[in-house]
Amino acid sequence: MPPRGGPPAKDGKEGDNKEPAKKKWEPPLPTRVGKKKKRGPDASAKLPAVFPTTRCRLKLLKMERIKDYLLLEEEFVLNQERLKPEASEDKNEEERTRVDDLRGTPMSVGTLEEIIDDDHAIISTPSGPEYYVSIMSFVDKDLLEPGCNVLLHHKAQSIIGVLQDDTDPMVSVMKLDKAPTESYADIGGLESQIQEIKESVELPLTHPELYEEMGIKPPKGVILYGVPGTGKTLLAKAVANQTSATFLRVVGSELIQKYLGDGPKLVRELFRVAEEHAPSIVFIDEIDAIGTKRYDSTSGGEREIQRTMLELLNQLDGFDTRGDVKVIMATNRIESLDPALIRPGRIDRKIEFPLPDVKTKRHIFRLHTSRMSLAPDVDLEEFVMAKDDLSGADIKAVCTEAGLLALRERRMRVTKADVTSAREKVLYRKNEGTPEGLYL
Repeated sequence: MPPRGGPPAKDGKEGDNKEPAKKKWEPPLPTRVGKKKKRGPDASAKLPAVFPTTRCRLKLLKMERIKDYLLLEEEFVLNQERLKPEASEDKNEEERTRVDDLRGTPMSVGTLEEIIDDDHAIISTPSGPEYYVSIMSFVDKDLLEPGCNVLLHHKAQSIIGVLQDDTDPMVSVMKLDKAPTESYADIGGLESQIQEIKESVELPLTHPELYEEMGIKPPKGVILYGVPGTGKTLLAKAVANQTSATFLRVVGSELIQKYLGDGPKLVRELFRVAEEHAPSIVFIDEIDAIGTKRYDSTSGGEREIQRTMLELLNQLDGFDTRGDVKVIMATNRIESLDPALIRPGRIDRKIEFPLPDVKTKRHIFRLHTSRMSLAPDVDLEEFVMAKDDLSGADIKAVCTEAGLLALRERRMRVTKADVTSAREKVLYRKNEGTPEGLYL
């Protein structure tokens, strides 16, 4: 009787009905898809086939020959590695370094806003957003302080360095390292204007004790205004040439930047650099680009320009004293400037540059014709006494045009006809090509 709960007993023919055993699992053959085929013959094809296959003296000799060949090949490979010239490695390294220098390491510049701990900080990028990033271990933590410029990795935005000189590159370009060649002797007339700018700009920098004895504060800045071509920028160049102070030149339109806050930041940087290199003179040409009268505007660009002007007002007479920093401004349209910009206390001297009178005209003509070969029939007095509204720049244009007319005819002397023709041409261009009397 079979055991209880067990399987029923089978008869003796159990082995005959046995099922075939399952095939053992074998891993599939490795695929060659996605794998690079190795160049050269396979390893199995490198060694020659040894015949006969049975054990014998001939097979032994063939195997020994193969062993000798393999030993020789191994020794050759080892010698190649050992005797490889180091110069080639150095050359490869040098070429790789040169390529890296040419390609450059991709980095971006940001501003450190806040330090969270030793390894993390919050930075802001010029494009706007702020990021919580890590600080690399090789960064000098002593140089990190809120507000400094830092180098960021181009992908992870991690801080990988600190910019030591955080001066805006644009301010560095504004600094005049080479003094202009113009001097006061190259300016025709304008004696009173030269005297005023010397008293307002040069004298406070060279002899500040005179103002202390007098008990007055020296002027902070001057504004030069007048019609175009009367010598405003030329006088500023002469000041830069004559004074030993650092001269920073900026055009008003350069202070208008793309992103919000960049314009005021540039103004702050400009005056900070001027203080670091004091005594210094800041010359802002075409100030009407940012100094126009304020009005309610819906344009974001206009509001940003007004913010830049407000920062300029703050720098001119804010809490920070501007002792050794003098400001010279120049414009052709002083009537369009904001009254807050040109009020006394900010701009103490307003120097007007009128059209040249007879005496100044004579001086300018002599300056520009001093190196020219004039024919005996040229009478400069006739052109000086003419009733026309020629500015200093127009007189220079007349002399240059007369010289070009003489060159056109291959003459080395300028005749009266050349000067007369050049004067008519300059006056015609100045009136924008409109014949006189056409419009009443």
